[in-house]
Amino acid sequence: MPNVLVTMRFDERQLARLRAVSPALAVTRADPETADYSRTDVLYAGAPPRDPARAPRLGWVQLHMAGVDALREHPLYTESAIPLTTTSGVHAATVAEYALTVLLALAHRVPRVVQWQARGGWPPDAERWPLFVPTEVRGATLGVIGYGSIGRELARLAKTAFAMRVLACKRDPSRRADPGYAPPGTGDPEGALPDAWLAPAELPALLEGSDVVVMCAPLTPETRHMLGDAEFRRMKPSAYFINVGRGATVDERALARALGEGRLAGAAVDVFAEEPPPAGHPLYGLEQVILSPHVSGFLPSYDDRCAELFAENLRRWLTGAPLLNLVDRSRGY
Repeated sequence: MPNVLVTMRFDERQLARLRAVSPALAVTRADPETADYSRTDVLYAGAPPRDPARAPRLGWVQLHMAGVDALREHPLYTESAIPLTTTSGVHAATVAEYALTVLLALAHRVPRVVQWQARGGWPPDAERWPLFVPTEVRGATLGVIGYGSIGRELARLAKTAFAMRVLACKRDPSRRADPGYAPPGTGDPEGALPDAWLAPAELPALLEGSDVVVMCAPLTPETRHMLGDAEFRRMKPSAYFINVGRGATVDERALARALGEGRLAGAAVDVFAEEPPPAGHPLYGLEQVILSPHVSGFLPSYDDRCAELFAENLRRWLTGAPLLNLVDRSRGY
């Protein structure tokens, strides 16, 4: 009987969902610090043990995270070939909703509205038009860097709600389908939505042609500081930039300079190279900037969705079917 160990705080209802997959599975839960990994065949964890000798039977690890950049130096990642799967796609919808929320907030001058509200005043009539005239979102061009689960759901929402034109940039644009996890009715599994597909070498064309650019890419050696001074100079001065991927994919000082010099219309940043960002961070205090404390993926039902995904992967593992969200170590995600 395969032993499945969960070291996250799944409740009894979530554990029962896993046990319902098959009577052939023995599913237990323990705290990661005190867990006995010696008889574990499948592990669900946020922090796997660093010593492989503690889990000699381990055959697969389902991670409680969407990206694996935090595990880049972990022995499980660097010194083993044990399959790793992620929870990519579980919070894609809420992150995509966040990106649209902040886009609309920037386009409709919500930061400026809040400033006037805090002052307890009303702008003079002569200033209301130049200060609060919005940017039109409908029909605008959306550039998505990293066309994974988040980017695909963002494209679906942008197309459906605002008839936006979508430019998709991904590592291999010839691979348009996404075999990863996506709840029914979400995302773009077949890759049918983009109006244009671009490789990383064609990023300048995306930046020059987009009215809003959303960074959704994972953090890898290739994407670290993918956007810097040269890239922001290619964007339209009327364009917005949103980062919901990883903070270190962007040179934050270069972004702050572009905003401070008026070379971008605004930005929203949910992820930072250092979290929390230090006092005096250059993005603090800038006009038309929305900063949030890495909350775009917060989801009340996150653990329920993760249990659902893990249950599906357990079914696949028992039948020998391909696992969802299998990490490719050569790509870094």
